[in-house]
Amino acid sequence: MTELDALAPAHQGRWTHDGVTVEFSASLAAGTVDVRCTAPLLVEHALSSAHIGESVVQRITDLNLSQREFELVMVGLVLTTVSDPVQAWTTYYRNSLDDLLSGAADFAPVHARAEALVTGSVLDLGSCFGFFPLRLALDGVDVTATDLSAGTMNLLRTVAPHLGATLDVLTCDASGIPVPPNSADTVTALHLLEHVDEELGAGIIDEAIRIARRRVVIAVPYESEATACHGHVRTFDAAALTALGLRTTLPYEVDEFHGGWLVLDTTPADARVVSIR
Repeated sequence: MTELDALAPAHQGRWTHDGVTVEFSASLAAGTVDVRCTAPLLVEHALSSAHIGESVVQRITDLNLSQREFELVMVGLVLTTVSDPVQAWTTYYRNSLDDLLSGAADFAPVHARAEALVTGSVLDLGSCFGFFPLRLALDGVDVTATDLSAGTMNLLRTVAPHLGATLDVLTCDASGIPVPPNSADTVTALHLLEHVDEELGAGIIDEAIRIARRRVVIAVPYESEATACHGHVRTFDAAALTALGLRTTLPYEVDEFHGGWLVLDTTPADARVVSIR
């Protein structure tokens, strides 16, 4: 498996990486995505710049691909729809942010709830493409995006100025962030813990507590079965989140809204006016 460069241009509307080929086809009806799920995987499409964004994610999710195949198909669709890589990704980010901010995207309620819960400066764990940090940055919040993927963080760093956003970007493991203790008011982990096992998840929460001066905001999906194409390896329910809250010994709150939420109060005990729980 070779390193993926998401900013490498497609050649004449055709992009290939690790056995996945995506190509634009003028013979297909506008908006069509045609997938041949035989090795090697071939995807033909007739998407326009208006189609690439969060709106196409669910269409590819429904194909039940592996996580790697899903990621490669998404990259290929973006790079074969708009010829210039930076312009292609800027288009993808802008369309996705529009859908998230308008409420059209499935994930929009999660981001809206998380934004309402954060206070002060924010460090976001497992940012992936970085839509949530971008949302905060565009609202003037001092925010840092972090992710283990250097390629994704480089992509975010490249595209953010084209969107008018200013934010910090760190490539690192969520269980070991290279920042001092108490260096952000709020630490967020939105749909991250389902991607890691129980031991690593506990380490991530400990790291979030170390960094957060005031609050840790954790959101997870409630699933009956882990969604493999998105890299989910475990499922959560209210009891599991409550157990995580109890483990920290901090005041906490668990509730449900488009999945489960665990909010931890990391304010020093002698500075708390009203405890969360």
